[in-house]
Amino acid sequence: MTTITIYTSTYCAYCTAAKNLLASRDYEFEEINMQGNQELMLQVMQKSGQRTVPQIFVGEKSIGGYQELLASTASGEFDALLAP
Repeated sequence: MTTITIYTSTYCAYCTAAKNLLASRDYEFEEINMQGNQELMLQVMQKSGQRTVPQIFVGEKSIGGYQELLASTASGEFDALLAP
């Protein structure tokens, strides 16, 4: 199965909402808190093209943030990305 990675920061309501959504659908994911790690933040921004958190990846593909995650799970697109 493809790895789901969520990059977060401390005290981020959208990060919490994204983690709760993933957990409620029984998705296993790896959380990486970027709080205070400027170098990692820059790497993730370059990889995703976005400057906000959360940043959600399926494998190497950037899904976007919470709103994009919500839309892709509702449409079934998210499950399709996880298919082998």
